[in-house]
Amino acid sequence: MARVLVTYFSQGGNTEKLAEAVAKGVKDEGCAVSLKAVTEVSNNDLLEADGIIVGSPVYFGSMSAEVKKMFDVSVSIRRQLKNKVGAAFTTAGHHTGGKETTILSILQAMLIHQMIIVGDPITVGGHYGAACIGKPNDKALQEAEALGKRVAEVVKMIKG
Repeated sequence: MARVLVTYFSQGGNTEKLAEAVAKGVKDEGCAVSLKAVTEVSNNDLLEADGIIVGSPVYFGSMSAEVKKMFDVSVSIRRQLKNKVGAAFTTAGHHTGGKETTILSILQAMLIHQMIIVGDPITVGGHYGAACIGKPNDKALQEAEALGKRVAEVVKMIKG
């Protein structure tokens, strides 16, 4: 069975709520899902996953230090994440608060690992990944769930 890791940093709980919706989408699409805070993720967790979806609140237009540390530690397995499916999601405090730049900062790290990047499906926006302002409302949760489903679909296609 295809395995997807959904990992996140969440200081106030909003990013964690979005992560739970992403994980639900992965599970509903028929993949095994592991939901973990980035502070609990090891390089082995990254290696065992067929897909990796990372979430962070917006911190000065970029990923949080905790998420960055996970990527920094992963440098020792850099070539081993090649062709794994990657995606990102974020939460922000303001509508112009850097949601897209934060998602792109996560996706840049994944691209350096030579991962295959997936955005959110066109049915919910078709952009870089799922995002919301403050506490996720029903629409944001549906979009996050759709991102999880999309990643799971791609993981299953690649695994054959």
